[in-house]
Amino acid sequence: MLKLATLGMHVVVLVLLFTLGPRTIQAAELIFNTQDFAPFSYLTDGIVSGPATELIQRVCKEIKADCRFNLLPWKRAQNEVRSGKANAMFVIGWNEKRAKWVHFSPPIMITEYGFFVKQNNSLSYKQLSDIQKFTVGVYGPSNTANSLERIRKQMQDNKLAPIKIDMRPDDEAGFKKLALGRLDAVFSNRDVGFALLGKLKLGERIRYAGPSRSLKYYIGFSQEHNDKKILEQFDAAYLALYKAGVIKKILDRHQMTIAPVE
Repeated sequence: MLKLATLGMHVVVLVLLFTLGPRTIQAAELIFNTQDFAPFSYLTDGIVSGPATELIQRVCKEIKADCRFNLLPWKRAQNEVRSGKANAMFVIGWNEKRAKWVHFSPPIMITEYGFFVKQNNSLSYKQLSDIQKFTVGVYGPSNTANSLERIRKQMQDNKLAPIKIDMRPDDEAGFKKLALGRLDAVFSNRDVGFALLGKLKLGERIRYAGPSRSLKYYIGFSQEHNDKKILEQFDAAYLALYKAGVIKKILDRHQMTIAPVE
């Protein structure tokens, strides 16, 4: 009788797991961290807003997940994902260091890094020799700063007079210094730069001098602290919405370029 009772309990547990398992995944709470990174993510009346937030919310609706958003200093935002306090961070570029611990969503947007200069600077950036001996501002530590460091190394490797990098812990500092003539250029995400020029009212004093490279942005999940089934479900839902044209409609409203999914 005892064996039968024990067996019965095991059957009940298995039935419950089979029945509740998928529902638990679909009803999961997912926490997404971002930073003040207009026009991609920003606060509107205390609510995290922007094209990436809207896109994630649509995917969460599709998988019936309860998703919450935090806007934090970038270092803290990343650390919370590393420790498992949050599930994911956005928007991020791919790099080898991140790939060791981050599960990248399908690419969601295409943007570019480039150089901003003062209006009276005639620079039209085409090649490394155009910026020899420049002092260039950049936000960092960040993927943007890493890209600028690679540019400096390429200049050194090609026997060009390298740039000097002035790295600051916020995006605004570099543009303010450039406007005052204390920098020769700022290296920034193009869309972020245009948003800052509007915010700081520097559009008549600073202009975009040209792109360095294009890049794709992703949503990054912790590999260690997320259920693999949830990640697969999130990615599959994104791809279904992509194919249905829903993702493009969201990004078109924000004048953002959708990243093709191969």
